[in-house]
Amino acid sequence: MKLLKYLCCIGLCLLMFMPRQAQAEETQEIDVYEIVFGHIEDAYEWHITDIGDASIRIPLPVIVKSSSGWHIFSSARLRNQARYEGLYIAPDGEYKNKIVEKDATGEEIRPFDISITKNVLALFVNSAILVAIMLGCARWYKRHEVSEGAPKGGVGMIEALVVMINDEVIKGCIGEDYRRYAPYLLTAFFFVLVNNLMGILPIFPGGANVTGNIAITLVLALCTFLFTNICGTKAYWKDIFWPKVPLWLKVPVPLMPMIELFGIFTKPFALMIRLFANIMAGHAAILSLVAIIFITVKAGPVINGSMTVISVLFGIFMDMLELLVAFIQAYVFTMLSAVFIGLSRVKEEN
Repeated sequence: MKLLKYLCCIGLCLLMFMPRQAQAEETQEIDVYEIVFGHIEDAYEWHITDIGDASIRIPLPVIVKSSSGWHIFSSARLRNQARYEGLYIAPDGEYKNKIVEKDATGEEIRPFDISITKNVLALFVNSAILVAIMLGCARWYKRHEVSEGAPKGGVGMIEALVVMINDEVIKGCIGEDYRRYAPYLLTAFFFVLVNNLMGILPIFPGGANVTGNIAITLVLALCTFLFTNICGTKAYWKDIFWPKVPLWLKVPVPLMPMIELFGIFTKPFALMIRLFANIMAGHAAILSLVAIIFITVKAGPVINGSMTVISVLFGIFMDMLELLVAFIQAYVFTMLSAVFIGLSRVKEEN
């Protein structure tokens, strides 16, 4: 940490004495917003890297239903703002970076879009990785007897995580009938963990912002919402519509029942926003640190070199921190889901 402080001080001192360069005005401005959100947002193709003027991209299948019917083709046909079969990717406006078409009045409208985008492909890949890991663990247990001892390596790590989440989180938060909810909660934990870890990898098939996509976290929160309320006991619903509070808080104005009913929806909303915001913020922070390297190019080799060192060091630190955040967010999502389900399993007091 002391080294980082010294490098920051050196960088600031050099900035104070930075000479103005005539060619700086001619240098193209770096769009930090485009760098950061261009990587975070979803896309119709997967950008791998650039080698010179060549851009290596994986085109993905476009599947849309427009006013003229269904269209299935490669997203490579829509590169560089090209149009294909009346469809194109909007460069700006309300539907920026989305496939649109124009209606009879010339306005842009969105067709029914179920294309395989970058996040969708990453979701498939990460799910396949998760299934392969779990099937590999199951295969190990089939080939080894219990008397042979505990597993080691990757299987041992997965077993330790399963035991920790099952015994300390699920059983501790839900209670005696925790077994019926354990499959969902364990699946949610490992699903979020694998997607978080894959999002940190800077190379294909990693780097996609899956759990930083609010649509993904919305579905996960919706699953917890359904488990919580469909499996809720009579006592749970009684506490919502007729809570144990003074009568004047329930009649004639049902103040507390309205607050309790509102709380049913705020709990999954908090789950959705917590996971989405934390993961997206982590990706944005790392990409912003990388952008410093390009922003300081026009400041000269001394400034750019020193800020590059600082940027790389802080980037490595943020990557290590993101490893911790990846586990913490998966743990917190599972724990809160278990707490919400446990609160819905309350029994009537005698």
